[in-house]
Amino acid sequence: MTNEKFIDNKLKSKRLRSQALNSNKLKTSILCLAISSLLVGCNGNKQESVAEIKPEQSAASSSLAKTSANISIWPKLDIAVKTNADIERKVASLLATMTLEQKIAQMIQPEIRDITVEDMRKYGFGSYLNGGGAFPNNDKHATPSDWVNLAEAMYQASIDDSLDGNSIPTMWGTDAVHGHNNVIGATLFPHNIGLGAANNPDLIEKIAAITAIEVRVTGIDWVFAPTVAVVRDDRWGRTYEGYSEDPEIVRAYSAAIVKGLQGAADKDFLGDNRVISTIKHFIGDGGTDGGDDQGNNLSAEQALLDIHGQGYVGGLSAGAQSVMASFNSWHGSKIHGNKYLITDVLKGKMGFDGFVVGDWNGHGQVKGCSNESCPQAVNAGLDIFMVPTDAWRPLYENTIKQVKSGEIAQTRIDDAVSRILRVKFRAGLFDKPSPVNRALSGKIHLIGAIEHREVARQAVRESLVLLKNKDNLLPLSANQRILVAGDGADNIGKQSGGWTITWQGTNNFNDDFPGGSSIYQGIKQQVNTQGGSVELNVDGHYNTKPDVAIVVFGEEPYAEGVGDIENLEYQQGVKQDLALLKRLKADGIKVVSLFISGRPLWVNAELNASDAFVAIWLPGSEGVAVADVLFSKANGDINHDFTGKLSYSWPATANQTRVNRFDDNYQPLLPYGFGLSYGEPNVLADDLDVSTDKTTTSLPSITLFESSVKSPWKMMISDSHATNAMTSSIIENKALYLHTIDRNVQEDARRVLFNGSEKGLIAFTSSSATDLTPYSKANSTLELTVRLTEQLNLVMPQVYLSMSCGEQCQGQVNISKELSSLKLNQWHTLNIDLQCFEKNGADMSNIFSPFSLHTIAQFSIDFTDVYIRPNNLEQANISCQ
Repeated sequence: MTNEKFIDNKLKSKRLRSQALNSNKLKTSILCLAISSLLVGCNGNKQESVAEIKPEQSAASSSLAKTSANISIWPKLDIAVKTNADIERKVASLLATMTLEQKIAQMIQPEIRDITVEDMRKYGFGSYLNGGGAFPNNDKHATPSDWVNLAEAMYQASIDDSLDGNSIPTMWGTDAVHGHNNVIGATLFPHNIGLGAANNPDLIEKIAAITAIEVRVTGIDWVFAPTVAVVRDDRWGRTYEGYSEDPEIVRAYSAAIVKGLQGAADKDFLGDNRVISTIKHFIGDGGTDGGDDQGNNLSAEQALLDIHGQGYVGGLSAGAQSVMASFNSWHGSKIHGNKYLITDVLKGKMGFDGFVVGDWNGHGQVKGCSNESCPQAVNAGLDIFMVPTDAWRPLYENTIKQVKSGEIAQTRIDDAVSRILRVKFRAGLFDKPSPVNRALSGKIHLIGAIEHREVARQAVRESLVLLKNKDNLLPLSANQRILVAGDGADNIGKQSGGWTITWQGTNNFNDDFPGGSSIYQGIKQQVNTQGGSVELNVDGHYNTKPDVAIVVFGEEPYAEGVGDIENLEYQQGVKQDLALLKRLKADGIKVVSLFISGRPLWVNAELNASDAFVAIWLPGSEGVAVADVLFSKANGDINHDFTGKLSYSWPATANQTRVNRFDDNYQPLLPYGFGLSYGEPNVLADDLDVSTDKTTTSLPSITLFESSVKSPWKMMISDSHATNAMTSSIIENKALYLHTIDRNVQEDARRVLFNGSEKGLIAFTSSSATDLTPYSKANSTLELTVRLTEQLNLVMPQVYLSMSCGEQCQGQVNISKELSSLKLNQWHTLNIDLQCFEKNGADMSNIFSPFSLHTIAQFSIDFTDVYIRPNNLEQANISCQ
């Protein structure tokens, strides 16, 4: 694109942004929510966003920033929930009766997989949680009644004082981050990145209120939301959890969600339909160096407030009762142990009087700490340890010892417990009936209710952003022949993304979403209603040439650090979706691309191969709503227009990972606020730069497995009877047993146990072939990291790695000798020369499975991190040169 065209587009996008703000009824007062010292000019003059003050400093300059000398810059907030003298008397009175053991129990938050009802009865934990992928009875398909029954059992155990002398009710916390996403049948809203594109705080408050209702139906008291991260590097695996790269939207949304979850402070605050909210993750999680999950934020303190602190200004002012500490560091200091930020800034200067809860064993990352012992975190101001696994037992005991020895002051414990009790009294937990007897408990008809889904459907419509519309192809008439292709077309799990039923959002199928709808189902409804015809074929094949093809493709689900990436190139090195688009275009078919993603990605080639291109983000359970916007009415009138606008800048290159509104030398492909509406001129031609020499210096590595198997491949196992897809964290057949294990982070590796009864195989496969010829010529290796827990006997049958190229076509390499030489219980990296597979029969131009491990031996192996590495022959453990 020429500079002149870019400037024209940029000016155009500003005008469109202004129109979008009007159409979304974003009042000037909402845009001017920042405190007067940070935001001026709300009287029709040029408005200065808090981000306009100054973006983050570079790592070099910010290293000079002092991390504890500028508390005067932090605002004293006017918090909507005021101190109540009667509640304070109750807190003090109850605290005076408690033993040290009872107090520490209030500060311990274990996970439902790691405690029993009897543990609750014995210790009287102040709270507990279900992490992602944790369910009552360890059953993914647990019913709402199962959830309520567990809540009731835990509650009754907590108020039973027969063992611990404690009758303080416990509270259950859950990650309901885009609806009650752990529960089968719940309404799933678009992830936050899509809601940011909608830019509608009133809608966001409705979404939060609905989420609170569906959570209450299952007997739960407390939600770990909203996430108010302001994302500055889109490589971060949690980018989709942020509403925007700019604090403007985040601040308004934070207040709206807190009100929706908890109720207004002067109305139905924490009433029967409301839950306790949590603003997270305090602070700076969206601004880590390199977009590294749990990494280091190098922002100067002013930028920490101006950019990363605005969600807390909005949400705390609205009355949020809890804050979750962040995994990340600030200038090398882990937040869980940062007294200046937690105590001096958050609790002191800003005036927060609720409690601070840790994140998943985040205290264990503080210098000098472990999951089982961390007085530093308590002394820094952490009030509740989130401590999954069986580490809660020694942590409980060690914390008691540390108070008795004086390592933790008794006054700090009393402050923490007072904060917990204050919130429990405000929430009415001492007065409300037990979970099974509460107003909404067990009202299953409210889970996924039609009226809730209608709001979700509105949210999907408003979140869609039209990036390209050549010759005004959209809206489509449904009275024509439509081909629907792509692996996201009829896949509710893929369109919902991470934090959906399971932690990573993987291994979910349409049957797991009763009441939900796929994108294809919505298209089919529209076409059938208007007399057209529709054909679904994932691979893009057709019986009758269509008038138009709608291709739904994009990122596979992921969550947290599993989603961290090296650069923003989509399908780096394996352009299967691009090949599909090009094949359809070559057939003379108009192509509409619907792109599923949790972040903006470099898709210049895919944009060039599309006549229309829509960023649909991660729309959730109501895929039918996409067709509401895509198709016109039967008479040709617009049904619903595109109103979504980019709340993240769209990158011009794969390495343009930090491109944010108000940056110096701001040159994205499409700027913040861009989004076409129907009838507006298209701005993207078909000649966007697709060269990679500006983005990568050589042939890129291909990631096959990094915490999870990567698109376009699926993990499969087989024996002599059947081949099965990996549908959960555990899978087995007659030959092997496969399950997830932890290496560096949760569930980032796999363990395979071959039982020796017959040949067993685990493979990464795809329905379409990949051409690895360039890699074979570039001295590449297949690299994998493995660990053996028992010695491999060379007398045993052999262990093979293979690449397959279809029926009766494969090249296999015997790796038994190399495995047998490895030290036990240590991770090792193996590199196999790609030419070994080619010399043994693999057609490298037609690879359907680039990784297959098989044996008839009785054998166990752990593996993680599988790549194809170009120019890596010097690292080869197995070479065929």
